[in-house]
Amino acid sequence: MSDQMSHLLDRIAAGFSHPPRSPVLHSPSEVGLDFEDVTFPSHDGVPLEGWFLPAPGSARLVIANHPMGFTRAGLPTHLEPWHSAWAASGNGFEVDFVPDYQILHDAGYHVLAYDLRNHGLSGAGNGGISSSGLFEARDVVGALTYARHRPDTRDAAIGLFSRCLGASSTFAAMTQFPEAFEGVRCLVAPQPVTARVIMERRLAMLDAAGRLNDLEQLIVRHTGIGFARRSPQEWARNVRVPTFLYQVRDDILTDPGDVQTMYDNIPSIEKKLHWIEGTTARWDGYLEFQRRPEPMLDWFAKYLS
Repeated sequence: MSDQMSHLLDRIAAGFSHPPRSPVLHSPSEVGLDFEDVTFPSHDGVPLEGWFLPAPGSARLVIANHPMGFTRAGLPTHLEPWHSAWAASGNGFEVDFVPDYQILHDAGYHVLAYDLRNHGLSGAGNGGISSSGLFEARDVVGALTYARHRPDTRDAAIGLFSRCLGASSTFAAMTQFPEAFEGVRCLVAPQPVTARVIMERRLAMLDAAGRLNDLEQLIVRHTGIGFARRSPQEWARNVRVPTFLYQVRDDILTDPGDVQTMYDNIPSIEKKLHWIEGTTARWDGYLEFQRRPEPMLDWFAKYLS
């Protein structure tokens, strides 16, 4: 292997294994929403940071998390160094999640949005590694536990809005801690992705196709976790709540068969898969809710009413 290829694989493995933190650059105050800065422990004690947006008089709550490398506020991909990292795949534009919370709040939901471990302002855990949902699953459980202990949400009907890594983490949590989801009414899960699939596509874009095994060995050296243990396709078999998946069909960073397999593996008969057409940018999938929220709002309304 050439020194140049070795350096490339080292850089990809390091970034995947220890994703650099991005800042929480936005606030619900920007759109005039009342909110609390909140902190609560993950299931294993890692301190998590978030926002709670109250909807006075509501008995319905949506808990939101985020993709890998993002925060509850989104990702400033219009700024460096994030722009250079993502622009080549057509994703060099900002994702701001605050409008999502405004839409949910205006629809009558309390909203709890939080940073996963090793992201945003939340604490470090497991040596700072990303585990594709294995350990982040504990954060999903911590958020549910916190919501059930708040006086204003302990009796609320709960829906989950789990994006990308957050979706995989939710599938993993449903596998590891099924009892934690007692009473959870539904899940909206944008763009979960299998690590092996997205890394294979990234290597192909960098003219490094055929180096997936070499990359996996480096990731295992960083994290101790190979691709086989990072399998939202398998975790999907343990999803027991009504689930709405959506995905950019021609996403240049993944393969439509990945989400299709997750959908097929979900045993619930109450499930839906929505394809976003006309773009190859993965970020368009993250912005779909604020652009065309009706299908997702209908899902929450159906199961949280």
